[in-house]
Amino acid sequence: MSPIILLSFLLVYFGVLLAVAHFTSKGSSDNSTFFVANRNSKWYMVAFGMIGTALSGVTFISVPGAVGASNFSYFQFVLGNAVGFVIIAYVLLPLYYRMNLTSIYTYLEERFGHMTYKTGAAIFLVSRTIGSAFRLYLVAIVLQHFIFDAWNVPFAITVVICLVLIWLYTNKGGLKTIIVTDTLQTTFLITAVILSIYFMAKGLDFGVVDTFEAVKESSYSKIFFWEDFVGSKANFWKQFLGGIFVTIAMTGLDQDLMQKNLSMGTIKEAQKNMITFTSVFVVINIFFLAVGALLYIYAEKNGIDISTLATRDYLYPEIALNHLAILPAIIFMMGLTAATFATTDSALTALTTSYCIDFLNFNKKENPNDPALVKKRNYVHFGFSIVMLLVILVFKLINNDSVVNAIFTAASYTYGPLLGLFTFGMLTKRAVNDRLVPYICILSPLLLFVLNTYVISVYTPYVIGLDLIIHNGLITFLLLLVTSPGQATEKALSHK
Repeated sequence: MSPIILLSFLLVYFGVLLAVAHFTSKGSSDNSTFFVANRNSKWYMVAFGMIGTALSGVTFISVPGAVGASNFSYFQFVLGNAVGFVIIAYVLLPLYYRMNLTSIYTYLEERFGHMTYKTGAAIFLVSRTIGSAFRLYLVAIVLQHFIFDAWNVPFAITVVICLVLIWLYTNKGGLKTIIVTDTLQTTFLITAVILSIYFMAKGLDFGVVDTFEAVKESSYSKIFFWEDFVGSKANFWKQFLGGIFVTIAMTGLDQDLMQKNLSMGTIKEAQKNMITFTSVFVVINIFFLAVGALLYIYAEKNGIDISTLATRDYLYPEIALNHLAILPAIIFMMGLTAATFATTDSALTALTTSYCIDFLNFNKKENPNDPALVKKRNYVHFGFSIVMLLVILVFKLINNDSVVNAIFTAASYTYGPLLGLFTFGMLTKRAVNDRLVPYICILSPLLLFVLNTYVISVYTPYVIGLDLIIHNGLITFLLLLVTSPGQATEKALSHK
């Protein structure tokens, strides 16, 4: 596949996003527009656009690639995600709307105190920065390999180009722009997945029924794994329960996706958004898994040696860009780009929002839309773009997949304390020792890591999988309980 064709497509694609940004930010680029889109977003647009944010470029290439090793077991996790989204809709969103929050971490200040609030916000900033940088890093490697290496463009320049383009179309309109661009990008993403199935089926001489039967009868289509709860990460209950709590922590307690929900006028619209989003999310993941099965069937039939690939993540781009026609290749790149940048642009906006509200106290200013504050927000937005660039370059400098993955895993550990904090606030009537909370949130993941590495994995047959966040949150909850000074005040409990 010619790199010049792929690059031309990318330029056109970003041209469209910049045009959308121009029209959505026209006449209004204040902080209310940037942070919460003036709280008048249409629920159906947010619901559809959130698919692109929830399904990153890593999901786009990793979920299909993993089918060869884990079959359709990932769908157990997706079912847990669906339950988690429902809990968010009917437990967390009513709390956020009742308190009229812009940053969800403001709840921690009202319920527990200043240090707990800053700790929760800091956890989000660190985790989301590392997580988003990690996702963009993996996709930037694909872009580098299949496009920019042809002209010997340095990897750093590739990443700079990506981040500059994202910054350009999110800087003025913020969330208002992202809700529109995410809708557009989700359309590209879903189109790419469906057409990928079509073109691979066509290459295999399959009709619609043949494709369905081939996937169903393949050795990859097993979904439920009930056996070996102790020793298998694929066990249904580990995946399902992990899916529930990962969703609650990494979506419901994450400023990124919740910021979109808080941009609507009423709680009913926000809940309608979450339920609609959940339905589409489950269906689109079935399509991703079907793509994975077809990739392996296609590779086997066409003699493609999978063992030569550095990682299974390269299987999808390898077949799409080197073994199918030009149109399927462009469609794949469209889907990959849409998934990646829908995640990154949303993350940059959420990081900017959290920092401005939680650390610069914009919400406590007499006029949050003061031009001086708008200018300061622009600096913060640019600053996070630079931070993300530096983190990605560190990943590249390390140049060791196992180390980079370990860093990403470490970032995922930090959502456990957030889960513990919010659960403690909502399920108990006790106060916390506010000064100790930062230390508890550091100690909890470290303690779990030590226990898992030197005790559980050594002396027991139990294997921790996606249920890691449950154990992490439980340890945080118990440490908060043990150090609690007693009953919370009536004022604090009014925010339960």
